[in-house]
Amino acid sequence: MESLSLTPHTGRVAIVTGASRGIGRAVAMELALGGAKVVVNYRQNAAAAQEVVEHIRAGGGEAIAVEGDVSQHGAAEALVEAAIKSFGRLDILVNNAGIARDALVMRMSEADWEAVLATNLKGAFLCTRAALRPMLRARWGRIINVASVVGIMGNAGQANYAAAKAGLIGLTRAVAREVGSRGITVNAVAPGFIETEMTAALPDGLRQEVMKQIVLGRFGQPSDVAAVVSFLASERASYITGQVLNVDGGMVMA
Repeated sequence: MESLSLTPHTGRVAIVTGASRGIGRAVAMELALGGAKVVVNYRQNAAAAQEVVEHIRAGGGEAIAVEGDVSQHGAAEALVEAAIKSFGRLDILVNNAGIARDALVMRMSEADWEAVLATNLKGAFLCTRAALRPMLRARWGRIINVASVVGIMGNAGQANYAAAKAGLIGLTRAVAREVGSRGITVNAVAPGFIETEMTAALPDGLRQEVMKQIVLGRFGQPSDVAAVVSFLASERASYITGQVLNVDGGMVMA
């Protein structure tokens, strides 16, 4: 029987977009704990990103912080170049960067629609396209897209966010079919309500209503999502591709 390695990502290099806080931060640290060298991407908060890097280094790992708006072609390309320049290769891409601009459709501006689709969906496309070049040459790769249960079930006031996350699931399945023969897997995780800055702003009444839908009776932690991403990025998930794994405490069962 194959033994369970405590360092499943030794020798691997990972990019995590939007890794300065929340789920992205937890994923970056979990991959580093597993032995990966990590490129910590951020758009604005350089101090928070550097804190993630220092945390990884303090634990004996290797990491760098790279600024970039992933919705821009040049930034996505630069991320991959930074990984290869610093660590010599790229094995794992976690498309986590995302924003929310909530409003009912009748009140939603085109600017807010376009901003969310640009970061949450276009950014994943650009980063995936750039990352596939070295992965295809190596005939090995792991791409994990951070979607959302909102992309499966919808949510009032989040048409832009739901559309982007649903699109991310479609992107996951299409790319999985394109590159599976080259040893590259592409999967998605769909977090439910996770304790992050985004959910911290929810009114108490709404939190209670949401809690009624969660079988396990609690909001998730970023580490809950990070553990699943780490598994999908490992050799142990080599026969899993094109899948969407809900990490939602039983909120969506379909």
